[in-house]
Amino acid sequence: MSTNIRLYSLEDAIVAFSAGKFVLIHDDKGRENEVDMVIASEFVTPMHVGMMRRQAGGLICTAITHEAASKLGLMYMHDILEHMATTAPKLSKLAFSRSPYGDRSAFSISVNHRDTYTGITDYDRALTINKIAEVCRNIDSDGPERFSYSFRAPGHVPILIASKGLLNNRIGHTELCMYLAQVSGLTHSVVVCEMLDIDTHRALTIDGAQKYARENNILILEGSQLTNYAKAV
Repeated sequence: MSTNIRLYSLEDAIVAFSAGKFVLIHDDKGRENEVDMVIASEFVTPMHVGMMRRQAGGLICTAITHEAASKLGLMYMHDILEHMATTAPKLSKLAFSRSPYGDRSAFSISVNHRDTYTGITDYDRALTINKIAEVCRNIDSDGPERFSYSFRAPGHVPILIASKGLLNNRIGHTELCMYLAQVSGLTHSVVVCEMLDIDTHRALTIDGAQKYARENNILILEGSQLTNYAKAV
């Protein structure tokens, strides 16, 4: 089997992802045209956070399912701003704006676990991420209660909420990575971080991401592989 096939095999990516390894996901040239470094939250250690910080360089976020967010009482930030705009009209333009590629962001609030200190260190962010995974894993038991008394906001780990129908409604990195988690048997939460280019100060190109993947033995997927698989099953 050639290197390129191995790097782009969805089946291999599912095996790697379910084993707690990073996978790179490129969304689409017509959308963000970015590559995100992705890993299941339950496996994250301070070393992983440090690796994302140094080698990816983007914003380290934790994505959760729409169902989990609803049970936790979390809202999209654009919905929060829309509500605030009723009493602070100057916020209305912020609330109703859309991205250049057409949809609204998946951002909700940002949090720190109460056992963290500043919340920003690799250790603190890994702890917060792990605890979010625990909450989502126990979402039908004491997860919501645990979330309310174990976290504080604002914090240093932004939460992303996947769309209700995942890839049926939106094809962002949030939905792509949550779908990868779903088919890997890990439905709790996922960490994503955009890969940036330190030389151009822009997003890392797909060619650059492929080179990084080869050099670091990390699997890389096109978003279309996940969307096509979703249509086929």
